[in-house]
Amino acid sequence: MPILKSLLIVLVLSYPAIAQDTGETQPTGTIEVEDSAQQDAAIAVRIRDILSELDGYDDVTVTVSSGIVSLKGTALDGEAISRLGELVSRVDGIVTIENSVSETTDLVERLNPAVERFKTRVQQTIAFIPLALVALAVFALIVFLGFFIARRKQPWDRVAPNAFIADIYRQVIRVAAIIAAIVVSLDIIGATALLSTILGAAGIIGLAIGFAVRDTVENFIASILLSMRQPFRPNDLIEIGGDLGKVIRLTSRATILLSLDGNHIRIPNATVFKSRIINYSRNDELRFTYELGIAPDADMAKAREIVLETLNNLPFILTAPAPNVWIDNLAASSITLKVTAWINQRESSGSLAKGEAINLTKNALEGAGISLPEPTYRVIMDSDDNAPKPKTTTRKRKKPAEAAVMVGNVDAADQEALEQIINDERKETSDGDLLSKSAPEE
Repeated sequence: MPILKSLLIVLVLSYPAIAQDTGETQPTGTIEVEDSAQQDAAIAVRIRDILSELDGYDDVTVTVSSGIVSLKGTALDGEAISRLGELVSRVDGIVTIENSVSETTDLVERLNPAVERFKTRVQQTIAFIPLALVALAVFALIVFLGFFIARRKQPWDRVAPNAFIADIYRQVIRVAAIIAAIVVSLDIIGATALLSTILGAAGIIGLAIGFAVRDTVENFIASILLSMRQPFRPNDLIEIGGDLGKVIRLTSRATILLSLDGNHIRIPNATVFKSRIINYSRNDELRFTYELGIAPDADMAKAREIVLETLNNLPFILTAPAPNVWIDNLAASSITLKVTAWINQRESSGSLAKGEAINLTKNALEGAGISLPEPTYRVIMDSDDNAPKPKTTTRKRKKPAEAAVMVGNVDAADQEALEQIINDERKETSDGDLLSKSAPEE
């Protein structure tokens, strides 16, 4: 109880100070020594004249004594009361202000300003309708012109390397037309300040979306660059990251290959753009390499001459670049010859040509008496007088086979079959292909 009593006494003593601190604007400056009733009357008349010209202060009474202004009555709201204190403080000769004006509780007086504001806004809206219609018509006209230009085939199909880039050009024209229409429309209605807010919000949203779909955006940009650079053509045999196949098509999302086994391989364009691409079809000439092992006691010069002569006599082997043979390795029981030759891969199959070349050169060497290496085994036995001695057997060498004179078929029939599959597939889905024969090659 003593604590509560002490707290009550402190609150009662501090009440006058709290009541005086209203947060109102008070006059500043030096207080004059002489008191003039005439000046007080002039101040009161001046304040009443000012308040009579303002709405919402009809119930406010003003009295002035010794430069002290007393304001009583009611006003519409707290903002009007604060504005009243600031206005009166600007009158010259006032010592201080006692503002006792309170907010009115009359329902009619509180609702009248809201009704007036509503009427004013309705009138402004009605007056704004013709201007808004003009702005809307200009917006529609600019958008229509932009979309009309974007829908035309020319000049976009002529300046773009492929249909995908042409569609991007058209989309850019549409977006530019919409932005231009918004800017002009806002300028007509005098709301260009709103444009910066819209662009700022669009930038923030675009940044957030960009981070969310970063992989998709990267893949889209890679599709654009690949369609412009054209590092391969349809039916090209390429290798990307270990995946080997013939190109079916390049879409806006992925590069589709047909493997040599007939399977579809879909590789994202972002991966294709960043990977090492090996194109086996860009040049008509294709080199194949194989090794031949011969006996170490054979005549190397003669063996090399026989292999070169055999290769040069094959109709599918090119003379330029010419085939070549050299000694590549020397082992305990054989000597390895490295053989290289070139073919036109448009006319011959690389795998069939290589197999036929191996078969014919082997037969030619055997026909000339140059034997191929055979496995050699060395058997070591402990000496024992009572043990039977091992019998010595001599293996008879077979008679060399006659050199083959018939050349097998090495036409690129398997490649033609794959190309036919790819051509049929491209006809069915040609709209989604970004590869163009007229585009420049990288």
